Amino acid sequence: MDPASNARRIAGGPTPSELMRRHAVAHSIPPGPGTAPVTHAAPFDPLRLCIFATVALLGWLAGPAALAVFAGLGFAGYWKARRRGLARSKCFLRDTRLVLAYLAVLLAAGLYGTYLVAGRVLGV
Repeated sequence: MDPASNARRIAGGPTPSELMRRHAVAHSIPPGPGTAPVTHAAPFDPLRLCIFATVALLGWLAGPAALAVFAGLGFAGYWKARRRGLARSKCFLRDTRLVLAYLAVLLAAGLYGTYLVAGRVLGV
């Protein structure tokens, strides 16, 4: 890129004060003295909590089979990501090998629980 195109790109973006306001809103920093408070920020959307509740409901309804399905999906997703080079995850366990081991244990528990429930239902 030449200096003129860099200048046009920078000039076309937000002003430094707007960037500071966005940063303050994103990180819940109160406005400084002489600065008007930003009131147009969108309220927090707890979408993850709704997702967690839905997964818990499915787990409650489907029992160990749901655990096996979700753990299997997670394992397959992390396996694919690890093969593509992901070594660190945003998951609490961080290392993808630990996440894969955790999901494998959950998958085994779900399959064993499904076997026990099926045996009880079928009388085997």
